[in-house]
Amino acid sequence: MKKVLMQTRNIKRMFGGLAANDDINIEIRHGETHAVLGPNGAGKSTLINLLSGDLSCSSGSILYRGQDITHLPPESRSQLGIGRSYQKTNIFPAFSVLENCRLAAQSRKPRACAMFSNATSYGPYLDAAHEALTRTGLAGHAHRLANELSHGEQRQLELAIVLSTQPGVLLLDEPLAGMGAEESARMIDLLKVLVRSHAILMVEHDMNAVFAIADMVTVMVNGRILITGTPEEIQSSDEVQRAYFGH
Repeated sequence: MKKVLMQTRNIKRMFGGLAANDDINIEIRHGETHAVLGPNGAGKSTLINLLSGDLSCSSGSILYRGQDITHLPPESRSQLGIGRSYQKTNIFPAFSVLENCRLAAQSRKPRACAMFSNATSYGPYLDAAHEALTRTGLAGHAHRLANELSHGEQRQLELAIVLSTQPGVLLLDEPLAGMGAEESARMIDLLKVLVRSHAILMVEHDMNAVFAIADMVTVMVNGRILITGTPEEIQSSDEVQRAYFGH
């Protein structure tokens, strides 16, 4: 069985009297893509926000490599090796593609006496940035401004930014959002490669993409987990048909 890198234990998030996440237990394993499905309002993005530290848990706990990180802020979780992307593309549009990744690498590799040197020419930062761009297929765009890229390429850049921080876990909130068929196919191929060296949890509405790349699928309804299983088990579940597809 593959190693669990991140897991939750009965986490709950309350907004007033509403439980957006209620008693959630999930495991994210190295070498696996774990997809989270559910209708609007099911609590999927809340779950990613709890895992990344953008939201705090009302109760329960979150572990990363066996360490309790429940109360750590997002920047501390990033330093440990948890990277995330957002529903809306989150890049520096006026900076070059390379600079976007170099800045991310710089946040991950602090060094002494940095104020007395030029970060833009520091080898390890640039090496990490170039490696991330190569892995995401953007090496040929390194010196273009980020706002000159297509939507799909900007989504690839956001993933390259995350990879520049050298994460072990990737939390991806709708990585295919707004993409056409060709762009989606490129992203799917990229995720199939990245999962070999990472643990991936993703929220995605493109069902074809989910069943093409997911190793495990969790279906959420009204803030709770309805079922977790293989793609085949999810597709054949009567509960999922009723709750998610309406029949």
